[in-house]
Amino acid sequence: MREVCDAIDRLVAYARAKLGLSERNETYARNTVLDLVGLDSYEGSGQAYDGRSVSVLLKELVTACEKANLPSAENAERLTDSVMGALMLSPEAVEDAFAAHMAVSSAEATEWLYSYSVRSDYVKKEKLDANPRFTAENGLIVTINCAKPEFRDPKKAASGNSVKGGYPKCTICRENEGFFGRNKRTLRTVSLELCGERWFWQFSPYGYFHEHGIAVNETHTPMHVDRGTFLKLMEFVDTFPHYFIGCNAALPRIGGSVLAHDHFQGGGETLPLHRAPVSIALRHPDFPDLSAGVVDWFGTAVRISGENAQRVADLCEVIRKAWCSYSDAARGIIAEDEEGVHSAVSPTVVKTPRGYEMNLILRNNITSETYPDGVFHAHPEFHVIKKESIGLIEAQGLFILPGRLVEELADLEALLVSGGELPEKYADYSMIFGEMKAMRPSFNKETAHEAVKKELASVCERILLNTAVFKTQKETAQFLIEKAGFIHD
Repeated sequence: MREVCDAIDRLVAYARAKLGLSERNETYARNTVLDLVGLDSYEGSGQAYDGRSVSVLLKELVTACEKANLPSAENAERLTDSVMGALMLSPEAVEDAFAAHMAVSSAEATEWLYSYSVRSDYVKKEKLDANPRFTAENGLIVTINCAKPEFRDPKKAASGNSVKGGYPKCTICRENEGFFGRNKRTLRTVSLELCGERWFWQFSPYGYFHEHGIAVNETHTPMHVDRGTFLKLMEFVDTFPHYFIGCNAALPRIGGSVLAHDHFQGGGETLPLHRAPVSIALRHPDFPDLSAGVVDWFGTAVRISGENAQRVADLCEVIRKAWCSYSDAARGIIAEDEEGVHSAVSPTVVKTPRGYEMNLILRNNITSETYPDGVFHAHPEFHVIKKESIGLIEAQGLFILPGRLVEELADLEALLVSGGELPEKYADYSMIFGEMKAMRPSFNKETAHEAVKKELASVCERILLNTAVFKTQKETAQFLIEKAGFIHD
């Protein structure tokens, strides 16, 4: 048992150094951890913190428990989550510390909370940093997420990923904070107020970009986008001007993985859509104080800019209503039918010296016999790369591809180098592999890897083109002119 106790001592010392564990609470915390691992005595020698990462220290604890044949080691994830939850600050103490940093600046507050979430092992930064990632020549960011399983079930999104038992109601309810049943002992949230409503902020444990987090309505209410949504997004960036914030379309196949609970996504990274310029400048006669235009983007996006949040929200609502009532059978756009509503917008906003820049991404989730997963979804030839919903983050140009691609693409690289034929198990890669082979007469290891990256970027670009409800930016401008009252600037 000595090895277990020594591992506990090193974690307690880590908590004193990194997590704010006080000297007064040290013995209590150690005794709690002894209970969690299944020991009723203590043989430690007061091991000091030696500078190693928390993930290494936790692995040592699990290994020591396994050697000691302690049942707690059978579920390592639950054990480590519970141990760290016992060693870190309480939710109230985290909230108080966040408020103290907010008194200095919101950027300092979010940086502190993110760093604390990493140190407590809630944000799995080591795993995230190991994910392959590159920025392509076309401006898109491509990542492969090795930390989470591929998500392919839109029905789970509609239910909010609810689980048997009904408590908490879904995976992002605030009642998850500290909930043992979902390994959330280390989750810490901070309160927000958006347009008079109670919301809260938390970081994602498997974030897709720098300081990726979600703002969540304290009330378990379904996702929706309306004028109030635009105002809440802008109020958020008033408080956190160093972040972008956006909202998924509130429909299956084009929304996120949780549609049953109203929430936004944002964080501290400038995504490709935010960098894209306006290609066709427009203005609205009723809103001379605002600038507008069609964004030079692969999907269909409109940008509204201005300093007055109420006015920006009003014009965004004009566009949303126009789009959500628009049907064009020739283009395959059906706003609503016997199966329900199909059109929605995904808004995303940043704050700049020019004021608010609100991008509205026009989305539609209609299906057909040819495209049962969605007419404006990734087409079947690309499903081997990406079949999951193209949500808010991908629609802004950051693609999160499934972890299985690491092995599969490595095999394709080897085939390019060897000149071998595509095996039957990779038949779905036929078109993609053919395109890579056509890039050059022969390959070495380096050029094969570059060919795979180039092809991934091309596929992601074409997927965004698939999602575009208008296939040219001139068509988007024409829609805004004919249906929403815009004129050329």
